Amino acid sequence: MKKLLTLIMAVLIYGIGYSQTEQANDSLQGWTASGKITFLVNQTAFVNWDAGGDSNLSGSLKINYDFNYRKGPWLLDNKLLASYGINITEDDGLRKTDDRIELNSILGKDMRWENWYFSFFMNFKTQFTDGFDYEDDFLDQNENPGDPFYGYDNEDFRTSGAFAPGYLQFGPGLLWKKSERLNVNIAPFTSKLTFMVDEIFSYNDDDPDAVRYDSSNEYETNGVAPGDSLLYEFGLNIRAYYKTDIMKNVSFENILAIYSNYLDSPQNVDIDYTLNLVLTVNEWLSTDLTFQTIYDDNAYQGFQIRETFGLGVNLNF
Repeated sequence: MKKLLTLIMAVLIYGIGYSQTEQANDSLQGWTASGKITFLVNQTAFVNWDAGGDSNLSGSLKINYDFNYRKGPWLLDNKLLASYGINITEDDGLRKTDDRIELNSILGKDMRWENWYFSFFMNFKTQFTDGFDYEDDFLDQNENPGDPFYGYDNEDFRTSGAFAPGYLQFGPGLLWKKSERLNVNIAPFTSKLTFMVDEIFSYNDDDPDAVRYDSSNEYETNGVAPGDSLLYEFGLNIRAYYKTDIMKNVSFENILAIYSNYLDSPQNVDIDYTLNLVLTVNEWLSTDLTFQTIYDDNAYQGFQIRETFGLGVNLNF
């Protein structure tokens, strides 16, 4: 936790310092930076409440930051998306509710054809800290000595961690950029690397009552073979971005990425879609809704869904 707080503070200090330096240093001509750091909070308390309830406190920190460069025929667009959330209840203690870090970069050179650029893109995704699956609570299953999880709880079985997994994609392509709010990048020769630098657990779909372990049996984890730490794929990546104001003070941001692996089951297309809906109350307050869904059959045979909603306190750059 100390390392996480240190990293968050470093990002905050860098963002503030960069924003101030941009206005004062002419050597940064061509660079623009904008973004928002939002703190979402929710709290519920019960005292002698007949209807029942579990007092809880939850909060999350979100970073959505762009730093871009334009000079002559060249452009460099960078977007940092990061979030981390926790929930504290009387019964369950502290649990993680959100954890994401993603960096997107596109280098482009004008093709002298309206809105089109030669491009090279990079995308990196992972999470900050260990994650656990609490949907099937082991504490409810291990009451008898004969149960497979007897003596264990959920935090004995990590489902994720930093670079476990981690994803890196990069490759050349073509960028169509209508504006800062609308663009599509097509990269038909994309390398995708899935990192698994540490051992994690996941569920065996063939036997829901069993846990599979990526280095102790024949099951793959996020597509990485047992005992390996890296999966290489090669295929097509298409990434689209669209942002608009659907009404006054309400912004609607969409990020869509799809990937098809030429080397194995190209018909099984990976999908990653994120929606950010922001209702701005004033300069400091906003209501934020984030919805993300992922389909990646290497990770899970179905759609993964993440949603956060709350009142946010904003620090704008």
